[in-house]
Amino acid sequence: MLTRRHIRVKVMQCIYALIQSKDDSLEKQERFLKDSIENMYTLYLLMLSLLGEIHGFAKTQVALSSKKYLANASDKYPNKEKFLNNKLLLQIANNELLKTELSKRKIKNWYLNGEYVKLIYKEIVESKSYASYMLAPTSNYEDDKRLIQTLFKEIIAPNEKIYDYFEDDKLTWIDDIPIVNTFLLKQLKKVTKDQKQSFFLPRLLKDDADMVFANELLTKTLLNNEKWEAEIEGKTPNWDKDRIADIDSILLKMAICELLNFSSIPEKVTINEFLEIAKEYSTPKSSNFINGILDKLVREYKADGRLNKKGRGLL
Repeated sequence: MLTRRHIRVKVMQCIYALIQSKDDSLEKQERFLKDSIENMYTLYLLMLSLLGEIHGFAKTQVALSSKKYLANASDKYPNKEKFLNNKLLLQIANNELLKTELSKRKIKNWYLNGEYVKLIYKEIVESKSYASYMLAPTSNYEDDKRLIQTLFKEIIAPNEKIYDYFEDDKLTWIDDIPIVNTFLLKQLKKVTKDQKQSFFLPRLLKDDADMVFANELLTKTLLNNEKWEAEIEGKTPNWDKDRIADIDSILLKMAICELLNFSSIPEKVTINEFLEIAKEYSTPKSSNFINGILDKLVREYKADGRLNKKGRGLL
């Protein structure tokens, strides 16, 4: 689920948080990194379970509509239960592994904040996609999938109230939301009608090596801060570390650390990864600034034999 680029971003966030708080506790930052990565999986589970909660709310609304004195949005459709019988929604709503994971992690956000489920459901039943689906006489699994993908992409993922709620809950989720939404949408596209329940509970990290990489990049960047600053000095005209954006400074130090300490990662991969992160998280000119410094450093490291790369490389 998490790529190496996502991991680099998490390390960057930890170092930035340390600078802002002026807390030099390495142990605290390692814990912050671990929690930040774990919380990303919690966010994924929340977004996925929201679909199940929407199904449950819809079920309640259809049941209420059976009482003649209560009008319901589903009354105007020939098959009021069609949305309830959406096969992909049922796969999620009836996923026992998901229910177990939510219970184990004590995730009760939607139960405690049911107004968000109601809000999303209201937007769904008022959408053209929902109306077209409900008016179609029949539907197959692909039709059901297509509807849920559309509803997630057009209504759930971009919902500002959901975004604000997550932002208030955990600060690191601000950057995680687009990543989680993109991943979940890919899952909704890849799922098949006979998919195992475990499909919706992927591993957070590809393997243990990813967490080792994250911790080593964090600790080696922080413990050698002055050394990395010395590497940067003189590589750009009018060098003044106080005038360089904090994010640019952090990314440069992380990149230098990675170039000199992670021999299995090709220098081109390191440079490209940090340039892409700079484009997304720093100023418009940052990527060119960082690229210029790293290019000079790589040439210098190659010339004096300090850049020793081996292996196939890890993205």
